[in-house]
Amino acid sequence: MDNNFCSDEIYEILEDEIVKLKLKPGSSLSENELCARFGVSRTPIRSILQKLEINGFVSITPYKGTTVTLLDFDVINQMIYQRAALETKVVHDFMKICTPMLIERIRYLIRSSRVLIQGEFDIQDFYILDSRLHSVWFGEMKKMHLWNLIQGAHCNYSRFRMLDIVEVHNFEEIVDEHEALLNILIRKDYDAVEPWFEKHLYGGITRLGELVYTDLKDYFSISDGNSTK
Repeated sequence: MDNNFCSDEIYEILEDEIVKLKLKPGSSLSENELCARFGVSRTPIRSILQKLEINGFVSITPYKGTTVTLLDFDVINQMIYQRAALETKVVHDFMKICTPMLIERIRYLIRSSRVLIQGEFDIQDFYILDSRLHSVWFGEMKKMHLWNLIQGAHCNYSRFRMLDIVEVHNFEEIVDEHEALLNILIRKDYDAVEPWFEKHLYGGITRLGELVYTDLKDYFSISDGNSTK
């Protein structure tokens, strides 16, 4: 038993496991098991669970226990809607200053993704490369605060993106779409940007399809009459 964990480290470990779906939506967290795992008393564990609840990762019900929150399908749709509008604007601005050097930087990241998926790989590595690609235009336009806000939406959006990657494994399609965006940037085809982001960012919902309502339904909180856009 390792008794050297501090509260911040335990929080980061549990948040990371929730975001990466090692702790599934709806799964229970036992205070006793967490105390034994990290070698700490109930007091810091309860404080950590309360912080996780404040940040939307768990739900604590008195006398019943703690569970990992479900994915809110309506919030996910709103996050995609917001990101599509925002990223379209950022890429439009980026196209005005996009140099051959930046094109090659984007091409390199796409090639790296293509090479990665040819063999055995850690899904997290693919997720990281995907994020690095999208961060290029935010960084060049000095909009990293906005990108960090997108990346920080862990409770619903990041978990949904990870679920898309873990369940569907349609890596080739995602890389092909990035290739299509590269060609749009090369052509400076402003009119093609918004339709591309509509397709790409809503792709997770398209790829998961009916699984959201069948095999994966226990992971989601879905309102009646909810639409995909």
